[in-house]
Amino acid sequence: NEQQLQQLQQLQVLLRHWNQQLNLTRLVEGPDYWIGQVFDSLWPLQPWLSGAAATAANSKGFEVVDVGTGGGFPGLAIAIALPKAQLTLVDSVGRKLEAVRAMAQELGLAERILLRCERAEKSGRNPNCRGKFQLAVARAVAPAAVVAEYLVPLLAPNATALLYRGQWNAVDQQKLCEICAILQARAGEPQALELPEGRGQRHVIHLTPKGPCPAAYPRAVGIPAKQPLGGGNS
Repeated sequence: NEQQLQQLQQLQVLLRHWNQQLNLTRLVEGPDYWIGQVFDSLWPLQPWLSGAAATAANSKGFEVVDVGTGGGFPGLAIAIALPKAQLTLVDSVGRKLEAVRAMAQELGLAERILLRCERAEKSGRNPNCRGKFQLAVARAVAPAAVVAEYLVPLLAPNATALLYRGQWNAVDQQKLCEICAILQARAGEPQALELPEGRGQRHVIHLTPKGPCPAAYPRAVGIPAKQPLGGGNS
C-alpha cells in the first residue's frame, strides 16, 4: 500500500546515509535498490504476501528471523511488507546492527524488531530462539549447507526456512536433500525466477522440519562453515 511504499522510499534514504559511514552495501541507487534489494528480498515471500500463508503472516504473533541481516536485508523489507510480523535480526557485526536499529527506529518499526548481535550458531542453541520461528530467512550469507544448519534449528513445527540462492542445479538439490535429512528436515523443489532488467537468475528452496532438529545442530561457532554438512559448497 501507499504507506509501505513510502517506508521503502524512506529506507532507501536512510540506507544512503548509513552507507556513507559504514559501507553497508553497494545496492543503494535506482534499480540496484529496487530490484537488487527490495524485489530480490521479497519475491520468495509470495505465499506469505498474497498466497496460502498470507492469513497467518498477517496475524499477530507471526515470528520471522533473518540470519546474517547485514545492512538490514531482507529483514527490514520483510518488516515493511508484513506489518504485523515480529522480526528478529541476527548479525555478528555490532556496527551494522546499530545502523539497522537506527533505520528501524526512523521507519517506525522498532517495536516489532529485535536485534541479536551474535553468531547464527549461538542463536540456534539459545532457548529463546530455537524452535521458535514460523519463517526463517538468510540471504547472501553462506553456502547452502551452512545456511541450512543455521536456519533449521530455529524453525517451529510446520514452519518454513527460505534458502535464497543464485544459480542452482540438480546436484545442488540432491546434496541439500541429504543435508536436510541429517537435520530432520525436507527440501522442497527449487523455484526459479529471472530478476528484471537482466539482473540474473534466482532460486528459492523451502525447508520444512520433519521433526525436532537433532540437539547436535547447529554445531559450535565456526564449524558449519569450516566443515559443511555433506562436504558441499553450493
